[in-house]
Amino acid sequence: MNSDKVYSILIPMLRPMVKGRMGAARRRHFEVVGVPPRRVLFIGDSLTEGGLWSDLLPELPTTNRGIGGEGTYDLLERVESAINDPLAVSLLIGTNDLHGPRELRGVEQVAERTEEIIRRIRALAPDALLLVNSLLPRTELFRDRLREINALNEEAAARHGATYVDLWPTFADDAGVIRNDYTRDGLHITPAGYLAWAAVLRPYLAPFAVGEPA
Repeated sequence: MNSDKVYSILIPMLRPMVKGRMGAARRRHFEVVGVPPRRVLFIGDSLTEGGLWSDLLPELPTTNRGIGGEGTYDLLERVESAINDPLAVSLLIGTNDLHGPRELRGVEQVAERTEEIIRRIRALAPDALLLVNSLLPRTELFRDRLREINALNEEAAARHGATYVDLWPTFADDAGVIRNDYTRDGLHITPAGYLAWAAVLRPYLAPFAVGEPA
């Protein structure tokens, strides 16, 4: 069975537990342990949370503010608390919206909420490099919607002086679905996938390497 069909059925039922128990614990941690200034901030959902960024990009001062299971509507509740004079921000959010609350799944709705997140980050950190990562490919079920959201996100990034990072060529196979060697379930990515993502980001973030001028 297509993994995204399974997610579309199961995730709405599991969401209260994920947000109420697992996500809440991580949010409480973030409330107590603040974000240090002058960091490269990674913010988003489980794809960001799962990245061992200090190991993947050891030359950079990084902070991980990803929370598994979040959609754009969740990140809007906490984005301000994560911004503390960052050097750069890497944003990846929106894939969970596609199997989130039914009334919030529309392509334009997802893109509008993403743009609001971009707008808030830019307002709070006008001088930081803001990297808007494209949503990663998944299975063919969401392929076209992901492409539509990415096109809208690219336009939003341009409107707000952010840099759009197209991960699709790295992660998609010829059919436009996520490469088998970069995923373990059609959604989450493998260590090889994280290495590939870090390799795409490294040139953008090179000016912030420790010992290099900011």
